[in-house]
Amino acid sequence: MADRLKVCLFLEGTYPYITGGVSAWVHDLIRGIPEVDFVLATISPEADQQVRYELPENVVEHRDITITRSSASVTKPGDRKALLDEIKRTHDIMFTRGTPRMEKLFSLYPEGYSLSSEAVTSTVGWEMLTATNQQKNPLYPFADYFWAWKSAHDMLFTVLASSPPEADVYHSVSTGFAGMAALAAKIRRNRPFILTEHGLYHKEREMEIRKTRFIRGYQRDMWTNIYNSVSRMCYQYADKTISLFKENMQLQLDMGSPPERTVVIPNGIDIQRYEVARSEREGFHVGLVGRVVPIKDIKTFIATAKIVLHSIPEARFYCIGPTDEDEMYYQDCVNLVNSLRISENFIFTGRQDVREYYSFLNALILTSVREAQPLVILEGYVAGVPAVATKVGNIPELLDFDERLLAPPKDAEKLARGIIFIHDNPEEVKAMEKRNRKKVYKRYDRVQLHKTYRGIYEHFGGDTWRE
Repeated sequence: MADRLKVCLFLEGTYPYITGGVSAWVHDLIRGIPEVDFVLATISPEADQQVRYELPENVVEHRDITITRSSASVTKPGDRKALLDEIKRTHDIMFTRGTPRMEKLFSLYPEGYSLSSEAVTSTVGWEMLTATNQQKNPLYPFADYFWAWKSAHDMLFTVLASSPPEADVYHSVSTGFAGMAALAAKIRRNRPFILTEHGLYHKEREMEIRKTRFIRGYQRDMWTNIYNSVSRMCYQYADKTISLFKENMQLQLDMGSPPERTVVIPNGIDIQRYEVARSEREGFHVGLVGRVVPIKDIKTFIATAKIVLHSIPEARFYCIGPTDEDEMYYQDCVNLVNSLRISENFIFTGRQDVREYYSFLNALILTSVREAQPLVILEGYVAGVPAVATKVGNIPELLDFDERLLAPPKDAEKLARGIIFIHDNPEEVKAMEKRNRKKVYKRYDRVQLHKTYRGIYEHFGGDTWRE
């Protein structure tokens, strides 16, 4: 181990190209452990994306893998036939919902070797492709199956052909392609693999696949099976698997994560940063802090605002966050505000310092269809702002399972009732605010989070993990 510990973070579709959420967590983690050097191995859908963060000084290297772009081989396997046979064996186990051992595969499969062309031109690859089509895809054209199969496997092969930076510890912030790259690095480089999941990657991808109309029949099942299989392998090989809350940890255990290597480490926030002075304003103010994207379901927030205004006509609503990530969705939201005739009471603020809004908001709302452990609720609690939110991820626990403040996703009426409850019960809400602030101080301090991760890195960065 070098004088300074070096950690390689594997990141798929997040930092440093996307702001908020997991990206903000990664940025804070790097800044919070300045005595550790970090290298980034990012997995991107396209090349030359715009970097949205100023990288901290302790980020010493950054390599980007464009997952949709197959690269030419720069190495060759020592025994090509043995490698193809081992891939077939691994493939057969994965597609019967098993969890294959990967040591032999990676001993035959060198970094820098791309299987994208051989997967369909080799005899083994073609037989595997046609056999699975006959078994699993009898009702759809072979051409559809061929291109779906090739697309899925090309991305896996691109990841497995990549050469990650040298590091003492490989840390992936999801399963999926990032997790697979970290798993390969662990076996090839004989270094430890840490896995942190905010949400559950395979569950999130399955939801997306089922909503995509052009993915049908066995194509849908194939993609789902790939993601589930990769997650099971990541859980099997990770030296430490971390989730943010107990419900997700139990799902990891159900997928085969060894209990002795599976822990909960909740998110934390910079408590002092959000200890803002309250600035009372006339009226009743409700804010949503988040990107204007479908996963945050801003349209349900807008519908909730319309309902609340019938009971609290002086209410004002603020959508606080960037609007440029999905411009078509943002325009849809603007059109909905206009069509409901609430534009005088509903404001899209764009990217802002949220502390200014926490200082006067009376209620925070989250309408997300998917979340893990949203930091904005914790930030609001420190600032003295109660929350109403959907029952996703760890939100019910953060809201003490209080049904008055919780609603199923897309249930604008129940969310509106929660906002109205906060408006109509100031004394009860004041006591609630005190409990919320105390809970954050006790369980969600970011300083403790960084100490915990530094300890994990130091433990696994040496040789003790091999014992």
